[in-house]
Amino acid sequence: MQTGGSIVEGGFAEPVFASQAVFRAVMDAMARPGTVQPIDAGTNPPPPLNATAAAVMLTLADADTPVWLGPALARNDAVRGWLSFHTGAPMAEFASEAAFALMVDAGAVPPLTGFALGTQEYPDRSTTLVLQVDALTGGPNLTLAGPGIKGTQTIAPRPMPGHFDLQWREINGLYPRGLDIILAAPDAVACLPRTTRIVEGEV
Repeated sequence: MQTGGSIVEGGFAEPVFASQAVFRAVMDAMARPGTVQPIDAGTNPPPPLNATAAAVMLTLADADTPVWLGPALARNDAVRGWLSFHTGAPMAEFASEAAFALMVDAGAVPPLTGFALGTQEYPDRSTTLVLQVDALTGGPNLTLAGPGIKGTQTIAPRPMPGHFDLQWREINGLYPRGLDIILAAPDAVACLPRTTRIVEGEV
């Protein structure tokens, strides 16, 4: 594992203020699914992790939230060390054991039903997937409906996991169990909470 400056540096310069700003942006994105919330991340993580995904993890993950890393990150000692140092979060061996899953390769995202989806009694015991994307525009349109959306909201993140719309509809059918997704572009976030549906056109 790499040691020294590459791991201990690159976190928030002012952790309290920065984490508060990132937390507000993520909560606004969760409350208004599909909207784009700018983030001035102020982080410099090891590649291939982008600054926004890193800022989200520094804000939300801690010693009580196991983190599962996708393949591209799991084999990257610099990223693993950086996240461990700055968050204190333990690394989960399996996606089904994770409070947070962090992925930078949409094509490698496992079936969404393989993450922790909670239980009927404790739906909050589920995974939040932080998925790094190239952009929140330019991909196939996703037309969203549900709580926090007036009518419909369209977003076009790229890239996304294969057959995402079909997988998301399957997850929707398990409500209140489910999965929450934070899409982390280089300078902004958007969220797909489990209450959000993907629909065809206007509703």
